[in-house]
Amino acid sequence: MSKKPETLAIRTQLSRTENQEHSVPVYLTSSFVFDDAEDMRASFAEEKDRNIYSRFSNPNTSEFIEKICLLEGAQDGFATATGMAAVFSTFAALLQSGDHIVSARSVFGSTHTLFTKCFPKWNITTDYFDTLKPETIEQYIKPNTKILYAESPTNPAVDILDLAYLSQIAKKHKLLLVIDNCFATPVLQQPIKFGADLVIHSATKMIDGQGRVLGGVVVGTSELIREIYLFARNTGPALSPFNAWLLSKSIETLHVRAERHSENALKLATFLENDARIKFVKYPFLPSHPAYEIAKKQMKMGGSVVAFELEGGISRGRKFLDAIKMCSLSANLGDTRTIITHPASTTHSKLTDAERLESGITAGLVRISVGLEHIDDIKADILQALDASAEVH
Repeated sequence: MSKKPETLAIRTQLSRTENQEHSVPVYLTSSFVFDDAEDMRASFAEEKDRNIYSRFSNPNTSEFIEKICLLEGAQDGFATATGMAAVFSTFAALLQSGDHIVSARSVFGSTHTLFTKCFPKWNITTDYFDTLKPETIEQYIKPNTKILYAESPTNPAVDILDLAYLSQIAKKHKLLLVIDNCFATPVLQQPIKFGADLVIHSATKMIDGQGRVLGGVVVGTSELIREIYLFARNTGPALSPFNAWLLSKSIETLHVRAERHSENALKLATFLENDARIKFVKYPFLPSHPAYEIAKKQMKMGGSVVAFELEGGISRGRKFLDAIKMCSLSANLGDTRTIITHPASTTHSKLTDAERLESGITAGLVRISVGLEHIDDIKADILQALDASAEVH
C-alpha cells in the first residue's frame, strides 16, 4: 500500500543496526572498511553499491537524499554542503566551455554572481529574460543554449513563473529545465510534475527550518544526477554526515511547518495589504498577486515569504528595520523565527539601481520570512515598526 508524503518523510529510514535504535545514528566517519582486496576492488569499480568515502556517499546523506527524491518525485539526487554548492555543481557538471544559459532575471544574488562573474571565465554565458514577461524567453535562446533556469517563487520579489510553460519551451528547444524550489519546498510544489529535469534546494532554509546548519541538494533523473555526482565526487562539495542527519530529521516535521508558515504568511499578507502606508504586498496566494492563478495551479499553499513596498525608499526601509523589536534581522529565511530583510540596502546592495529593478527589487522593498510565532505577535511587531518608522520619515 502506497504511503502519503507526510508518512514517507517520517518513516523513510536506514535499516536498523543490531542495536535496534529507533532514531537513526550519526555516521561520523570519513571512510569505510573492506572485507578483503576483492571487496575493495569491486567497490571502487562500482560493481558493488556501497559506501567507500564520505565525500562520495554516507548513510546519513543517502537517507536525506532518498527522502527529498520521494517528496519531489525524482529518481536520484546528490547532497551538497550548501545550497550554492548545489547550484554551482549542477551547472559545472552539465555545461562545457562555449555553452549558454537562459535564466529568469530574478534570481538569488550569489547565483547572479555565478552567471555574471564566474562562469564567463570559462566561456559560459548567460542571458536573462524578464521574469514578468516569460513570453520573451525564446528570443534569448541560441544554438548553444543548454539550460533554462528559474526560481519560483523568486527571491526576494516573490514572483511566480508558470512551470508547465517553461517546460514546454525547454522541450521544444531540447533544453534542460532546472528549477530552484527553495521557497516552496517539495511539500508545497513539485516542479518535476510540471516538466522540470532537475530541482535544486538550499536545505539551509525551509528544509532545516531552524537556522542551524547549511546544506543543499539537487534531484532529478538518474542520468543527469550521475553527471553531477561524478563532478562533485571529485571536486568535494559534499554534505557532512552530521548536517545530513539533522536535515533528514528536519524533514520529519517539514509538512506541519510548511503549512503553519503558509497560514501565518497569508494572514500577515492580508493584514499588510489593508495598511494604506504600504504601496503593495506580494504573496503568491493573495488574489492581488499578478500570477495568483498560476500559483494556485502549481502550489499547495503560498509558502513563508511575503514582500511589500514601503514609501520612502532605502532610507525608510532601514528605519523600519531599526524599529523592529521581536523579529530577527537576518539574511536567512524559512526559520521558525520571523526574519526581516531590506534587500536594496543589504543582500542586493552591490547591484546597480537598474539591476535591482530588473530583478523586481524596488528601493523600499521589504522581505519577510514569516515564522511560527503566534500571528498576533508577528503583526504587532511589524505594526509598531511601521508606526515608528513613519514618525521619523
